[in-house]
Amino acid sequence: MLRQIARPFVADAASGVCIRDRLKGLTAEDDAVLRLVGGHLASLASRDLARRVTDALEHSAQTWAARKRDLTPQSSSRWAGSITKATYDQWGLSRRAQWQHLRGLATGIAVIRHRLALPIGAKGTKRQPGGYHSRREWHAKSRRLAHLEREYARVKADHEAGRVTVVRGGRKLLNTRHNLDAAGKSQEQWRGEWEAARWFLAADGESGKRYGNETIRVTPDGHVSIRLPAPLAEHANAGHGRYVLAAKVTFPHRGEEWRDRIEVNRAVAYRIHLDTTSGRWYLDASWTRKDLPAIPLDALRAQGVIGVDTNADHLAAWHLDAHGNPIGAPRCFDYDLSGSADHRDAQLRHALTRLLHWARATGVQAIAIEDLDFTDSRTREKHGRKKRFRQLISGIPTGKIRARLLSMCAEAGIGVIAVDPAYTSMWGAEHWQDPLTTTNRKTSRHAAASVAIGRRALGHRIRRRTAPPCQHQSDAGRHRTAQARPGTWGSEGNRPRVPGPRTRSDGTGRGRNAVDQNAQDRSGRSAEHGSWQQDSLPLSL
Repeated sequence: MLRQIARPFVADAASGVCIRDRLKGLTAEDDAVLRLVGGHLASLASRDLARRVTDALEHSAQTWAARKRDLTPQSSSRWAGSITKATYDQWGLSRRAQWQHLRGLATGIAVIRHRLALPIGAKGTKRQPGGYHSRREWHAKSRRLAHLEREYARVKADHEAGRVTVVRGGRKLLNTRHNLDAAGKSQEQWRGEWEAARWFLAADGESGKRYGNETIRVTPDGHVSIRLPAPLAEHANAGHGRYVLAAKVTFPHRGEEWRDRIEVNRAVAYRIHLDTTSGRWYLDASWTRKDLPAIPLDALRAQGVIGVDTNADHLAAWHLDAHGNPIGAPRCFDYDLSGSADHRDAQLRHALTRLLHWARATGVQAIAIEDLDFTDSRTREKHGRKKRFRQLISGIPTGKIRARLLSMCAEAGIGVIAVDPAYTSMWGAEHWQDPLTTTNRKTSRHAAASVAIGRRALGHRIRRRTAPPCQHQSDAGRHRTAQARPGTWGSEGNRPRVPGPRTRSDGTGRGRNAVDQNAQDRSGRSAEHGSWQQDSLPLSL
């Protein structure tokens, strides 16, 4: 039985905006003051995070207010609010990661128990893996099961008690301290990166306040000033305990939108951070847009869609009209996910930019993409020895592509339709790969899957229209009506069984037997249709 196919839906557009500009022209005094403020607030943030972790599930509005009151004399009321808000977000993120880890352990334990219960060498199915290949592997997995059960018990106890582990600065950078030679860094370089990653120089915005932020204020002409914490007020070079930096920002990207917000005193959050590799300071400005228009699904389907199949090294796309017919030739947008994180991110941006340029040229209003989530398929316990397959699944950047595509489509005015990924590759190859292959073009399985994704987003069934029978094979060739209209849900499920024989070789129990002489259209037979029957005459007396 096929599982139920979920309906396509319009994905919510990205409502957050973040822009960045370099703080050029900083003096040595500016650099020293930023380091002092960042280090002082970092100690307060670490202390507040430790208190929040200690509170665990006993956290409440009263404990939050008490922590903020304790931080205010050593900073300011707004700095204390930003620190406690960041602590709350860090604790919540660690809590969700702990829950995902618990689910992964439970999945691995269930799979190992299932495979251990099967005989050695038992064959698996499409839904469940088979038994282990040898007694040695069975013994190794039984020991791994004991380890996973102990780990599951420990994590579950921490989750029920509300205990989480959080590392300010990042666990990856912390572990690098023990492998400096492999990372190619000296102890001084690592120490600089570690301190810069733990600095706290972020302030939340406030609507109605001057330029949308009282703590880190940026004027429309680009002047940046910081409200210094109370113990560092002696370093102020302006009134009201503020320090004005010598650098100016312009925000070349989306600067007009940012300037329109601060001129009417709408909230803008700022973050100052140091890139230790280049030694440059940067300022990030972010805000939330709440007036995004909601476009209905039918309006996005009016001009057709572009179906996109996500793969480990490329995006396969095909343009479909409103009736689900492929138009033109498929497109392939390659990207290379090897190398550093910045290189991978640039590759994804470049591929999605080319995709959006093509979407604008075709005139479509929506891009259809699968609602993929491989969190339950990345475990090595589910796929056994299929290491390359696990690496392939883990290499597909589904989350990054989804987040990047939503933000870029929101700026381009193009909607995103998310569809159920079930059977798109299989049915696309079955029904569309051969018909779309020509002498000059070989259609790949991924391109056929993009057609299946686009048709599902438009509300059509993936299966193509059934070809009519040959002339006079039945009565006459007539047009089949297997094509479902858009919005006919359930059309991709199991086909209903039609009574009667399908072929002359059908066996007993599959309708009327085609080779049974009593079932033929002959005089006097019970299978004859109609009310008149001719009396049978004897051939002899």
